[in-house]
Amino acid sequence: MSAEATRQKVALVTGANKGIGRGVAGQLATLGMTVLLGARDLRRGEEAAAALRTTGGDVHAVSLDVTDPDSVHKEAEYVDERFGYLDVLVNNAGITGSGQISPADAHDQVPSAVDPDMVRAVFETNVFGVISVTNAMLPLLRRSSAPRVVNVSSHAASLALASDPEGPFASLLPSAAYSPSKNALNALTVQYANELRKEGVLVNAAAPGYVDTDSNNHTGLLTVAQGAAVVVRLATLGPDGPTAGFFGENGPVPW
Repeated sequence: MSAEATRQKVALVTGANKGIGRGVAGQLATLGMTVLLGARDLRRGEEAAAALRTTGGDVHAVSLDVTDPDSVHKEAEYVDERFGYLDVLVNNAGITGSGQISPADAHDQVPSAVDPDMVRAVFETNVFGVISVTNAMLPLLRRSSAPRVVNVSSHAASLALASDPEGPFASLLPSAAYSPSKNALNALTVQYANELRKEGVLVNAAAPGYVDTDSNNHTGLLTVAQGAAVVVRLATLGPDGPTAGFFGENGPVPW
């Protein structure tokens, strides 16, 4: 058996000290991967990593602010020096722009009244942060025999669902910040996938569903484990797996 086949797989999950990111980190560790748990607050990251290690996972906290180029650069250097490669990148870090709100209560994101500075802040994390981290990690991903990139999106990113007056989002307030940022993330996912397709880098977007997390004041209907499952499936796709796709727990989500 080759060294490539037996070497430890390494995954980086951004924004992983709580919520879906933490759930993804835990599930990837259960599968035997070494998981780097990215967190802006290293203390909280270390607490989360320590908790996951109690179940036998090889999880290590790393300081990572996706909106800070120096932080991103230092993390890429760390991964390079410590491992020399990266197999899985999960771009999970994201903000709603409205604090801890439920989608139905996002009054400050209504397009006609939104503060453009909020929109910029949301895009800085949810879109530009993904570009920054992905580009920094690509040289390391290219050293993997099965590189996978998963961008954590949302069903709210689906233009087909959002524009349906009889659809699931018809009763929710329109959003000029969070939902458009996820629209942009989906578009970005397709463009990365198209660029990297010939190199075997599979890039997909995941819609975890309405998960019970801090971001919605724990009003979500799904557990963190349920929401993380689709992300983990995309992070562990075989060589014939899809790329440039948008998937939820029940399969493809309409664009």
